[in-house]
Amino acid sequence: MPVIKPVIVAIASNPVATGGVISTTVSPTVDRYYAAVTAAMIVGGVTTIPADSFLDDADAPVTTLPDPPANGYYNVYVNGTLQQGGLSTLTTASLVLATGDLTEGTPVLLEVSSFDGASTMTTQPTISAPTITVIS
Repeated sequence: MPVIKPVIVAIASNPVATGGVISTTVSPTVDRYYAAVTAAMIVGGVTTIPADSFLDDADAPVTTLPDPPANGYYNVYVNGTLQQGGLSTLTTASLVLATGDLTEGTPVLLEVSSFDGASTMTTQPTISAPTITVIS
């Protein structure tokens, strides 16, 4: 007895998602620090400014600098001029500038910006089931 295989041709529509609400909250934090370069900071073609040489926005001395933020950035201004990103290295202990050309008393400003946030889906979307149409 021969085997008969049925052949069925069908098409299906894509599911459609509608509605759904996502709520996102971003909390920026900006900290600024000021230091004046001393001769002792300039050694071997680099300038290393220890954390305890900086003052915060309230003119209070700091003991440590913030870690470079994973979700943010830091800017360095030397004598009021924004520096290229690759010319400085920030750690909690110091700010290292890849130049020894600074003079004593040069102002250095450090600005650290971080953006913490979260997104949550407050309303779930409605997703339709595909429509399947059998042709033969």
